[in-house]
Amino acid sequence: MNRIDMISWQAWRQFQAMVRVELAHLATIHPTDRRWQMPFCAALASGLPLLIGAYFNHLNFGLVSSLGGLVFVYCPKTPLSHRMVTLMTCAFGFSACYALGLMTHFFPVLLVPVLGFITIVVTMVCRFYRVGPPGSLFFIMSAAIGAYSGIEVVQVPLFVGLLTMGCLLACLIAFFYSLFILRREAPQPVSPLPPASFDFVIVDSVVTGVFVGLSLLLAQTLQLDRAYWVPVSCLAVMQGMSKRAVWNKQVHRIIGTGIGLFLAWGLLMLPLDPWRFALVMMVLAFLTEMLVVRHYGLAVIFITPTTIFLAESARQGVGSPDALLAARLIDTVLGSVLGLMGGICLHSPRFRDNVGRQLRRLAPTKFLP
Repeated sequence: MNRIDMISWQAWRQFQAMVRVELAHLATIHPTDRRWQMPFCAALASGLPLLIGAYFNHLNFGLVSSLGGLVFVYCPKTPLSHRMVTLMTCAFGFSACYALGLMTHFFPVLLVPVLGFITIVVTMVCRFYRVGPPGSLFFIMSAAIGAYSGIEVVQVPLFVGLLTMGCLLACLIAFFYSLFILRREAPQPVSPLPPASFDFVIVDSVVTGVFVGLSLLLAQTLQLDRAYWVPVSCLAVMQGMSKRAVWNKQVHRIIGTGIGLFLAWGLLMLPLDPWRFALVMMVLAFLTEMLVVRHYGLAVIFITPTTIFLAESARQGVGSPDALLAARLIDTVLGSVLGLMGGICLHSPRFRDNVGRQLRRLAPTKFLP
């Protein structure tokens, strides 16, 4: 075997090894102690507004409130008093982000800077108070969906009120769920907040907000019809705790979305009445919460049709299924690629040092650690 053949053989062996590593990461199922009652109550928090909307023949209103029901997933495993304070605070954040998104819709030129600013502020708060997964993701998603709702000015109070009622219903469900579950397992103690470092709270949040804003700017430049999913995908990928985690989330999100689009297409083709639609959404929410802690890619399969219906709540229908699903795939790939670039920057010590030095010059001395 000559030298060229030897090099080619070694390259082929390295490629095979790399593929095996990627497949191993893709197929890994993580263990979890999550009980089935939590996914069931999460599905209830998102599904009850839909059932109420079906009863009053206003399913679009139910979809908006169902978006607020996502606040349930922020329920920590701490004592009851701490759980309820945390959820009520998250409910306020949901409502505020959604309201800002709705108002920004009427000033398109401000959409990119406002969404970037919201991302920075919410990420700072979540990092300072050590808010667990999904962190700032659903707050930003509610703002992005609100910004592309396409409603009239007089409808802003109505839609903000609908989402807020969904948040309050989720808090009520979380209260009874906590009373039930705390009798079966001891709560985790409320850990004192560790010192908030400048890099972890400020630098990471600014970098995240800039990339989320850039992803939306790129989506607008490309004139994508439903650009809200690009920044959401970007943020979801950037939340990985390491470069390996960021890469894994990008791969899982793209593959999971691709499979989930087929599921969404099948659901869009079914003649679902409002009642069956509500039940399908509850099943999707249940499966999502059962799988998200075990395998992110599998969870994304069910997240995809769920978010398609939630995001289209204010459009009075989803329009052409083929166009909608094609747009979602493009948005996901574009947002995931930008999220990967942002994650690489976020976990690059040299990049963080350069950005940190510039931000320290701008920040008042009393805010520095």
